Amino acid sequence: MATSKKLISREEWEKRLNNVKIRKEDMNKLVMNFLVTEGYVEAAKKFRMESGTHPDIDLATITDRMAVKKAAQCGNVEDAIEKINDLNPEILDTNPQLFFQLQQQRLIELIRNGKVEEALEFAQEDLAPRAEENQSFLEELERTISLLAFEDTSNCPVGELLDISQRLKTASETQSFQAC
Repeated sequence: MATSKKLISREEWEKRLNNVKIRKEDMNKLVMNFLVTEGYVEAAKKFRMESGTHPDIDLATITDRMAVKKAAQCGNVEDAIEKINDLNPEILDTNPQLFFQLQQQRLIELIRNGKVEEALEFAQEDLAPRAEENQSFLEELERTISLLAFEDTSNCPVGELLDISQRLKTASETQSFQAC
């Protein structure tokens, strides 16, 4: 099925944009979400008092949530998993996608650090059984393991897995599930 795209002028775009009405309540929720996900505890508390907007999570957990995010951003996946379990032991049990992403990131870190034997053992014992049950997990595992086939990973087709953006993506995913 072909889709057609209608091109509009900049003026038309600006006119349409100016006609969009955003409720103050929605804008306040957006601001609160930003403050919470970025770890601005004091600002979130003040914003809650001034706007009457309540966050979806307990503000007391923000510091712990930021510790999880930082651990994932630094490649300390085991620490991130431990911190998530400390916050809520059910999060990883009820979110297999998140758990797999964290385990995939752990595999990436092993490969990054040149721990080939450990990476292969981890992939076989921990990730392969999960991948057998889920096609997308299998595809991601295959992509990640293919890093081992290249001496120069900077020019390989899946080299982006070793990029810092992959860590940031994983860290971001941990934040989206912690609100549960």
